[in-house]
Amino acid sequence: MTPVTVPPPPAPYLPQRGERYRLVAPNTPLAPRVARDFVGALLRSTEHPGLVDDARLCVSEVVSNAHRHTRAARIRVDVTVSGCQVMVYVTDDEPGRLPRQGVAPHAESGRGLFIVESLTDRWGTTTRGGRVRNAKTVWFVLVENAREHL
Repeated sequence: MTPVTVPPPPAPYLPQRGERYRLVAPNTPLAPRVARDFVGALLRSTEHPGLVDDARLCVSEVVSNAHRHTRAARIRVDVTVSGCQVMVYVTDDEPGRLPRQGVAPHAESGRGLFIVESLTDRWGTTTRGGRVRNAKTVWFVLVENAREHL
């Protein structure tokens, strides 16, 4: 799938359809593990067990990228859970370049967004702050019904 440029919610606290959860983690080597465990526990608790493995892997990849490639103090993981869909937004407060896929899916590094693309129903990137960007977000969507037909 090609990344779709659909922005995340305009502000972190605006309501969306579904239940909204947030994790704010310090940008440390533990952040990917903490985010992965948070998303896994959340999806098991909200009765989305069919999405747990893909969501854990994708959030781990995206948070790992934010940790490795930014100096942001914190990484935010916002998750919106609705009927059969889960939306995950990973935001860092460093306005640098938007993440993009690495050179090749077979390379030893730079495969994170290839993994995200292959496991999600939609994904993309966006920035916040208008002309003076102050944050960037990588987001992805997983739909439970789509996995039942694979």
